[in-house]
Amino acid sequence: MRLIVFLDRTDKAILRELQSDCSITNVDLAERVALSPPACLKRVQRLTTEGVISRKVAILNPEKLGNPLHIVVEVCMERDKKQINQNFIKQLQGVPEVKECYQVTGEVDFVLIIDVADLRTYERLKETIFFSNENIKTFKTMISMNRAKYETQLIID
Repeated sequence: MRLIVFLDRTDKAILRELQSDCSITNVDLAERVALSPPACLKRVQRLTTEGVISRKVAILNPEKLGNPLHIVVEVCMERDKKQINQNFIKQLQGVPEVKECYQVTGEVDFVLIIDVADLRTYERLKETIFFSNENIKTFKTMISMNRAKYETQLIID
């Protein structure tokens, strides 16, 4: 059972600021959310301890790193069994090129977001993920031509 954490207006303001730039100093953050620096730091520590802030990362610019291919893959499993799906998810946890994995409703069972350097790398990855898995019935590959929008922030009311 998931435990929902109560967030007041100040907590939400802190989270919005940190989602925009987590490298901000505590003093600047405190000023932006109208708190004293010690009170702000306590709130950030509490939000981290409670798991609301799960990690702090740097978001890299793919254009500066050779523009990897962004690939969307729809996967249909042979059978709809909980253990088969869990095994597939577990397998994907160990594949760094798989950036996102969604178990979905509808005509397909999973949607994957994969980043690779080039098509040759994806061909090798297909062998590892799809062709070697007897529980995969079909998969459909869609190569992104243009990433028109990419956001990491969650909406906090």
